[in-house]
Amino acid sequence: MFALLALCLLCSSAWAEHQTDQYSFSETVGSGTGTRYATPGTGRITAVRMWEQNNNIVTGFQLKYGFVWSPQVGRNTTNLVEMSLFKGEAIVQVSGKYIPSNFISLLQFVTNRGRVLAAGQPQGLSFSHYGTNSESELRILSGRASRAGITSLGAHFDSMDDMGYETHGTGNTTTMVPLH
Repeated sequence: MFALLALCLLCSSAWAEHQTDQYSFSETVGSGTGTRYATPGTGRITAVRMWEQNNNIVTGFQLKYGFVWSPQVGRNTTNLVEMSLFKGEAIVQVSGKYIPSNFISLLQFVTNRGRVLAAGQPQGLSFSHYGTNSESELRILSGRASRAGITSLGAHFDSMDDMGYETHGTGNTTTMVPLH
């Protein structure tokens, strides 16, 4: 009986450890001035839209979770680029360039199918955010934005199970959030 209990405890702790490895956060890049933001949403990201200022800096963006757009971050301008994701497609990398004392100058979203959506111009220092687990996909963007544009950006990655539920490992519990 004791051996069975020990085996169950060992398996549950290994499972919990596996679950906590699914989440990763890529450190924020940029100046960090302006108002804080985080893109709230439930389920998978199904589309992205970005605005740029006359082929210059990225002024704003939005993520679509399921059928619902997150609140807009930054401001919209006349130069809009947008990409809808295919079923089973996910954003696996967020990269670009930033001017340390200023704005995110280039922002690119890369999917697991190799498609890329980009806005802005390649000026400044490079960054590349991606999950530490091969099963991870973009879940949340966070950082700071001003009325002129996006000043800092960090990316949060997590895994989705085969049924479309987000999995969060926290100790011995896992929270399941259904897609809408």
